[in-house]
Amino acid sequence: MTRDSDNAAVRLSRDGGAEGESCPVRPPGDGPEHTRRLVELLAAVAKGDRDAFTEFYRATSHRVFGLSVRILRSHAASEEITQEVYLQAWTLAERYDPRLSSPMGWLMTLTHRRAVDRVRREESAATRDIAYGHRHLGRDHDVVAEAVDQRLDTQSVLDCLEVLTDVQRESVALAYYSGRTYPEVAEHLSVPLPTVKSRIRDGLKRLANCLSGQVNP
Repeated sequence: MTRDSDNAAVRLSRDGGAEGESCPVRPPGDGPEHTRRLVELLAAVAKGDRDAFTEFYRATSHRVFGLSVRILRSHAASEEITQEVYLQAWTLAERYDPRLSSPMGWLMTLTHRRAVDRVRREESAATRDIAYGHRHLGRDHDVVAEAVDQRLDTQSVLDCLEVLTDVQRESVALAYYSGRTYPEVAEHLSVPLPTVKSRIRDGLKRLANCLSGQVNP
C-alpha cells in the first residue's frame, strides 16, 4: 500500500487533533469492546480511511495528551507531541499488530518515545533538570523500543517475552505497554516500589538482550 506520509495525507490542527478538533477529546468508555473497536479502526486507517482516523483520534487522544503532559510538564509541547504521534500513527497503522500490544499500548509507546526524545533535545540545548517522564519512566523503555524497531518480527518479540519471569513480565507490561509510572505499577501490584523497580530493570535488560540476539528465547 502506498500513501503519502506528509501533512497532506491527513489534516491535523495546530492543537494536535483532527481538523476542527481540540485536544484532548475524551472517549465515551473503555473495555474489551472499546479495544476491539480501536483494532478495527486501526485496520481501516491502514487502508487510508480518514473517517476511521478521526474516530480513532477522538477515542484515544486524551490518553496520548495526558502521558505527554506527565512527561513534558508543558501543555504547548504536549500538543505538539500529540500531533506528531497521530501523524506517525497514520503512517505506521499498517504495521500495527494486535498480537503484540493493544492499540492504546501501541500509542503509549509512540508517545513515550517522542516525548522523551523532546526532553533529550531540550537538555542538549540548555542545562536544566531532567523532565518528569525521563526521570520516572527511565531510559530502559527506549532501549527495548529501539530493539523492537530493529527486529519487527512479531513472533521474535513474543518469544523473547517468555524469557522473563511471570512477575517481570507483568511489571514490564504495566509500565511499558500501559504507560504507568513505577509508583503506579507498585500501587497496582501492591508491592514495594524498590521491588517493582528491580523487576522492571531486570526484565527490560533480559528482554533487550534477547531482542538483540544476546540471549536465546
